[in-house]
Amino acid sequence: MLSQQAFNKMGAGPCARSDPMRSTFMIFMAIAFGFFIGTFFPSSSSSSISKLSISTNLLPCMEASCPKFGAQEIKDQPRSSSLVSNEIHNTSANQAQGDIWVPTNPRGAERLPPGIVVAESDLYLRRLWGNPSEDLTSQPKYLVTFTVGYEQRRNVDAAIKKFSGNFTIMMFHYDGRTTEWNEYGWSRKAIHVSVPKQTKWWYAKRFLHPDIVAPYDYIFIWDEDLGVENFNAEEYIKQVRKHGLEISQPALDPSSRGLTWRITRRRDGQEIHRVTDENPIPTWCHGPREPPCAGFVEIMAPVFSRDAWRCVWHLIQNDLVHGWGLDFSLRRCAKPAHEKIGVVDSQWIFHQAVPSLGNQGEASQGKKAWQGVRERCKMEWGMFSKRLAAADEDYLRPK
Repeated sequence: MLSQQAFNKMGAGPCARSDPMRSTFMIFMAIAFGFFIGTFFPSSSSSSISKLSISTNLLPCMEASCPKFGAQEIKDQPRSSSLVSNEIHNTSANQAQGDIWVPTNPRGAERLPPGIVVAESDLYLRRLWGNPSEDLTSQPKYLVTFTVGYEQRRNVDAAIKKFSGNFTIMMFHYDGRTTEWNEYGWSRKAIHVSVPKQTKWWYAKRFLHPDIVAPYDYIFIWDEDLGVENFNAEEYIKQVRKHGLEISQPALDPSSRGLTWRITRRRDGQEIHRVTDENPIPTWCHGPREPPCAGFVEIMAPVFSRDAWRCVWHLIQNDLVHGWGLDFSLRRCAKPAHEKIGVVDSQWIFHQAVPSLGNQGEASQGKKAWQGVRERCKMEWGMFSKRLAAADEDYLRPK
């Protein structure tokens, strides 16, 4: 057995003295070892390399002239260019995913890349199978909605037959009865929404958002009690386009029940009209170009262009469900109103004034159901007028 002194002289001990040749040889071996590791393990992650440490016993103790290589020293050494490049790429990708902010995207979608944002939808019916690009054999250009009760089915059926295949048909059911309508062939392709005891303006505010009905050039929002013997929807659209009407309605047959405003009455021998024929101008009109003498249609059978509806939808109040007073304010959504709002005489309807929805109310305090509904209508008109006046005042007030 070698003594400790002899062992140290051979350079095998931890504190053996070194000579220049041995030092050079050991350094060379260390470099070769490092080259070996770098050549045969190029895919090793930086984390595994950083954990590698070389025992100081493998190198001679050079005292002051021999640096010791431990884990920290290897961490501080430059890494291969490929590892650095990969880390930069990964970091950039992560930052790109987390830092997207596109203020021109729709509200709430600012963190999405614009190429994936779908801001609008439609009411087109699609299949559950096959290629999505082959779902639609046609794309209707117009939308018609009816707010209906089953008792008026024959009248509604006659009205819908006046609308061609260019129309999407949407039914709002205030009486909760939907499947019964399947006796009519068109009903199976129609869209049915059923919430009991709700009005068409309640439905319109919640199911006809402008971004949902954006594909349609014109939107018809009609009552159920309209006679359509002298009406054709395609011909009506032709007149609206020809005369540049953004908001319109078919003229009312003079024998219609409940003909309230003279401007909506049909005139013989004309395609359309925009102003009343009353002379002198009645006192309830603030001027010849003010509603209801001009820039006015009623809310029983209005027709809106896509752009006009985007404005009108925002005008509808969530809690004022009957829409009374809305007709006097439609002029704000089509400028100039006395040119862009009109009544189509060549295609006219008959208003039957069936109080079916009115009967959906509740009798209370000795009042019949329809009386309570009528009182609510008048109350809403007053509330709407006050809100609009307050909004105008607030906007026009000097800041």
